[in-house]
This record gives sequence, structure tokens and C-alpha cells, in this order.
Amino acid sequence: MASLRGQLLVAVVLLALAAAASGGRHRRTPSSRARFELVRAAPGASLQDRAIDDRLRHAYISGKLRRRAAEVGASEFAMPLTSGAYTGTGQYFVRFRVGTPAQPFVLVADTGSDLTWVKCRGASSRHSPSSARVFRPAASKTWAPIACSSDTCTSYVPFSLTNCSSPASACSYDYRYKDGSAARGVVGTDSATIELSGGRGGAEGKRAKLQGVVLGCTASYDGQSFLSSDGVLSLGNSNISFASRAAARFGGRFSYCLVDHLAPRNATSYLTFGAGGLDDAASSSASAPVAQTPLLLDRRMSPFYAVAVDAVHVAGEQLDIPSDVWDVEKNGGAILDSGTSLTILATPAYKAVVAALSKQLAGLPRVSMDPFEYCYNWTAGAPEVPKLAVEFAGSARLEPPAKSYVIDAAPGVKCIGVQEGAWPGVSVIGNILQQEHLWEFDLRDRWLRFKHTRCTQ
Repeated sequence: MASLRGQLLVAVVLLALAAAASGGRHRRTPSSRARFELVRAAPGASLQDRAIDDRLRHAYISGKLRRRAAEVGASEFAMPLTSGAYTGTGQYFVRFRVGTPAQPFVLVADTGSDLTWVKCRGASSRHSPSSARVFRPAASKTWAPIACSSDTCTSYVPFSLTNCSSPASACSYDYRYKDGSAARGVVGTDSATIELSGGRGGAEGKRAKLQGVVLGCTASYDGQSFLSSDGVLSLGNSNISFASRAAARFGGRFSYCLVDHLAPRNATSYLTFGAGGLDDAASSSASAPVAQTPLLLDRRMSPFYAVAVDAVHVAGEQLDIPSDVWDVEKNGGAILDSGTSLTILATPAYKAVVAALSKQLAGLPRVSMDPFEYCYNWTAGAPEVPKLAVEFAGSARLEPPAKSYVIDAAPGVKCIGVQEGAWPGVSVIGNILQQEHLWEFDLRDRWLRFKHTRCTQ
């Protein structure tokens, strides 16, 4: 077998050298053509040797086509998604398997991140000892470092470091988040193991490999938000994010449904790539209507997903909020972010919303509780909470349940669960306001669709 391969290699090299020599002796004209003589690469190989080679190649081709058929036949895949309340955090966690053989991790599902990363062996933090679950690149047959001189590193990896001692050196990053947390390490690619569903030809329940996932191997990190997870799953609008890569293979869209942020650990919903989530939910005769609004994939807002807000209503009254607050061109705008818990509104919008809500709750005793401005002793009575509605472009209305904006802050205490943001500045629709809704991000056709649902079956 080795002898046959060696003879093949020698034959190819000799042909290449002959072609190069011929090209050096003769001037090529538009009508000239290269002519190669086909010779038997291994004239001494027996039929038995050739048969062995053929069987090996056939096995390789068959395996590759089976894997491709499974992926093409499947219309979607899903990943379990849970609230991180059991850890004391305001994040949502997704279970993720990466490497060959696959190694399991629990990652923060973050629409504001463009780099997926996991804690690697030896990862350290100032806040806690190393995580029990760590990625070992050396143990993965499919891990491949990305060079610091590559276009991926220099153009797409966020916070990539400029020190590149040699073109083949690993691409390093120092990823900084707006809350002050950070992750540092090197970038490579690896395979993610996914559970196929909704397929044709028996794809349901089969596992497949999603190749070429850009993955950060984090050696050190800072920030409380990473203490209870093994890293971050990037769902942002970016060429290298997991969401963009996976959606490109499965229908150009992904969706998630966030259970109540205080739900127990066993209350599970799903992060779905493909046509699943919203189509399945819409098929129910008793389901709420689906609303849709343009998804603004603006480079100035990248990797975040922006939406156009037309108005905000409280108790049926449209609030007086300057239109500039929602205008990206005027340094405003609004984004959805699964990695932010509390909704943050630019000052003019914040003041209008809390004034309208607090006016309706004026009969309750006020209490002080950081970081909120308006908190109430709810044991003194349980008044009807005024309805809040956010109207997006296209008359799509988000009407969250009262518990999503007048939230439980302590036993017997509820607070208006929004925070004041800087103006000029962007407003952020956090995951608490998004809870108990199914959100679909159609990256191909640029639509955001959503509907009210409990998220758990």
C-alpha cells in the first residue's frame, strides 16, 4: 500500500517537472496547449493492491456522502436552552458539544457576541478556581489553530492582538465586554456536534458534525458572568459567529424561546437553527399571532441586531419620546440582546416610561432597592399593572407580560425593571423583557419574527 502511494507520488512529481521544463523552453502562444502523457503510476501493483485501494477510497466516499445526505436531509437542529437563575446569574445557558471526540460544555447564549469561546485547560480567573469542564485542543482531532497573519484573524476576530511574531503564530485575542468582563486566548477552528431534527429520509435524532466552527480557546478570563458557565456561544451578526455559520447551513435563520428568567433548571426550551421553532409554534390552532418587523443588520451596530421602534405605549397611551431616540442616524437606535438581563432605555425614553408606569402605581408604598429607582411594597396590595407595549416598524407590537417589566426583586417587593442608559446612546431590549416569547432571526431575508408562548412544552 505504501509502495503504491509512493509510486503515484513519484509519477505526479515527474509529470509536473516535465511540464515545467517544457514551459521554460517554449514561448506560449494563445493557441498553444499543454499535452500530458498518461502513464500507469504503479505498473508493478497487483490487482489485489488496487482492489484494497479502491475499497478504502469507496469507504471514504460513502462515509462523506452519508454525512452530507444527513445534513442536507435535515431542516433544523436544536440545542437545549435554560435560565441561569439557579446559578444566581441573569444569563441563559445552552449545551454545546465541540471537538473530536466531542467535549460537552455549558455556554452563555449571547446575541451580542461574535466570538464563540470555551475555557481551555489551565484557564484562570481572579474570581474563582478553574472550571471542571475545560477544552483540550490537543485531545481534539479536528482542532486547527488560525494563524495571526490570516485574513480571519486580522479582519474578523474581535479584539485580536497585533503581536504576530511569525506568520504561522496563533491568532490571539483579548475580548472585552461592555460590563468590564474579558476573555483572553487563541483562536482556531473545530467541529461542533449537532442533533439533527425535522429531516427527510430519517435524519431525525441523528448527530452530525458542523465543520469549521471558529472557536476561541480561553486561557484567562475576568467577570462574574463567566463563573457559572464554560464560555460563550456567539449568536451575533458576524462572519465568524456560530449563529451566522450554522444559519447559513440551515435555512438562513435561527430562533430561541426564553423561559421565565426565574424558572427552575429543569424548565428547558430550545435554541433552534432552521425552519423549526416559529413554524412549529405557528401551526398550533390556539397559538398567538406571529408579528414581524425588519431586522436591521447595520454595520454600525454589529454584532448586535437592531430594530426600528416606532412608539411605546403605557395603559393605551402613546408616550412622548423624541424620534431621535430610536434613530441610528441620530446616535440612537434599539437592539435586542439575550446577554443583557434588564432593559436599558436611553434617558428620554427611560424617563417617559417610568413616569407613566409609576403614575399608575402611585398608591403603593415606595421602598429603596438598588439598582432600581422605583420599587414598591407589594404586600400592601396588588394593583393591576398598566400594560406596556413596544411598537416596532410594520405595526409589530411586543406586549410583554407584566412580570417582564414590573419584576420581582425581593420577597414582597416589585420594581420597575428598566434601567436608564446614556443619551445619545442605544437602547437595549434585555432578556427579561424578551422572556416567554419565541424570537426568530431571519438573517437571509432580514426579518425579526416573534410571538407570545410559554416556551416549555
